[in-house]
Amino acid sequence: MTPDVIVPSTNQVTRIVQQETRTIPIVFVFVGDPVGSGFVASLARPGRNVTGFANFENSIGGKWLELFKEIAPRAGHVGFIFNPDAAPNVGFFHAAEAAAPPLAIKLTGLPVRDAIDIEQDVTAFAAEPDCGLIVAPHAVTLGNRKLIIDLAARHRLPAVYSDRYFAESGGLLSFGNNTAGLFHRAAAYIDLIFKGAKPADLPVQLPTKFELVVNFKTAKAFGLDVPHALLARADEVIE
Repeated sequence: MTPDVIVPSTNQVTRIVQQETRTIPIVFVFVGDPVGSGFVASLARPGRNVTGFANFENSIGGKWLELFKEIAPRAGHVGFIFNPDAAPNVGFFHAAEAAAPPLAIKLTGLPVRDAIDIEQDVTAFAAEPDCGLIVAPHAVTLGNRKLIIDLAARHRLPAVYSDRYFAESGGLLSFGNNTAGLFHRAAAYIDLIFKGAKPADLPVQLPTKFELVVNFKTAKAFGLDVPHALLARADEVIE
C-alpha cells in the first residue's frame, strides 16, 4: 500500500526517504539545515515533493556557547562535540567559533562518529583545566547520551546539550526545540496536502519555540551556582 504522505524525522531518515521517492509528499520534522543538506532548493520555495520543519538554525551554536558561559563562567575552554559528516553540525560549530572570542572562550572541535570517538575525545580533552562541553544534536550523540553524561560527570565537565533528553537523563543544561510541538505543526501541513496543496508550495518552517531545561541537581553536584536570572528563564528546573 502506497502512503499518501511520509513524515520522516532527522536528517538521516529524511535522506533515506528522499532517495526512495520523488513523487510521494514528504513532510520532514526535526531536520537541520534542510537547504545545505540537499533536501530543498530554498526555505521559501522547497521544490519537488519535500517540505517540513527545521529544528535549528546555524546561529544556535552561538547561543549554546552563551548559555555555557552563563552557567559555568569560570570555564574558559569548551570542547564542541559534533559529527563532522553532518552539514548542520558543522554549521553549528562554525557559529560557536564566531561567538567564542567575544565571550573570552577557547573553543576546540571534538569530531565524533561513534562511541569510541566520544570516549577518546572527551577523555583526552578533560585533561585540560577549567573546561566543559557543548554537545550538538545528532543520532550519534543522542544514541550515546548516557556515555556522554557519564563522561561529563566523571571528569566534572559542565555541559550544554541541544535536547531535553540529556537534561532529563542527568545532563546539566539543555536548550532546544519542543519536539512534540514540531510534530503538531507538521499535522497542519499534512492536512493541507490532503486538501490538495503541493509540498513545493509550502515553505519550510523554522523553529518558533525553544525550551531551556536546567538540571539543578547536577549543577549542585558540579559545585555550580546557577544564576537566578537563568533559573527564572528556564522552562523547567529538575531538582
